[in-house]
Amino acid sequence: MLRIAAVLTLIANTAVADPNFWKHEWPNTDFETTSVENWVEVLSGGPPRDGIPALDDPTFIDASTENRIEDREPVITLELQGEVPRAYPIRYLMWHEIVNDEVAGRPIAVTFCPLCNSGITFDRRVGDQVLTFGVSGKLRNSDMIMFDRETESWWQQAIGEGIVGELTGVELQTLPSWMESWAEFKARNPDGLVMDQPNQRRNYGANPYVQYDSSHRPFLYSGDVPPHGIEPLARVVRVGDAAWPMTRIAQEGVISEEGVVLSWTAGQASALDTQNIGQGRDVGTVRVRDAAGVDQAHDVMFAFAFHAFWPDGTWMLAE
Repeated sequence: MLRIAAVLTLIANTAVADPNFWKHEWPNTDFETTSVENWVEVLSGGPPRDGIPALDDPTFIDASTENRIEDREPVITLELQGEVPRAYPIRYLMWHEIVNDEVAGRPIAVTFCPLCNSGITFDRRVGDQVLTFGVSGKLRNSDMIMFDRETESWWQQAIGEGIVGELTGVELQTLPSWMESWAEFKARNPDGLVMDQPNQRRNYGANPYVQYDSSHRPFLYSGDVPPHGIEPLARVVRVGDAAWPMTRIAQEGVISEEGVVLSWTAGQASALDTQNIGQGRDVGTVRVRDAAGVDQAHDVMFAFAFHAFWPDGTWMLAE
């Protein structure tokens, strides 16, 4: 059985970020322009630049023909108006973390950071540029730092913002997408599309971070723990700068607050529990919509990551 300790032998040489040292590794990145105030937050995760290979221009197959994905496995769903719905399986994103895709002429990046459980879809357009993202191999507060191949600026995945280089301070547009079970996607979208298995040698369907979301402390994180007695690796649903504990949504079923309606249904496996992703414990699916029923951009992330990037954020606790 895989164990986290075995996986993390890959990151045994973790080092505190040193911009002066990294100028040799990243000669085209402008380290003089940055919003990072405390470089102790930034670590080398072990794999080098592109050591975790992002995917470009993925292929898709009809959902009805897919037979490798278990029903409870999580996928990131993207349903743009007027377009065929697409599912991006976590079994692939676990090993690649970024998918650069294009939907109806719109360039997008579907991203997943396993250490934060953060799955967000971005529009890759910035001004008149179309960016292509890769995995830098660096982490900040345990969250993936992406980079763009056009300017080699660094981007914080959890907040969708440039943090080092020419595009520091630029914010990517976040698109409404969500994690749900493969069974949920198929039932709602029998004619939908699903990303096909990449032609790379990876143990797709396996979780290399066994029992990670049952840990008491996140890896490669030295920041403060969340307030209110919330476990660092408890899931929260972030909408803007507010976070709802997943346990509260699951208990109440439907919550209507702060202009959004959050609903929970059972049936989605945790991707970060058992070795087989599809056999993980049930963490359920959350949808976030406005009063008119339109899906809203959000993220299901670990509580420590919300607290790290939104230290003054609002915790939406039960009254």
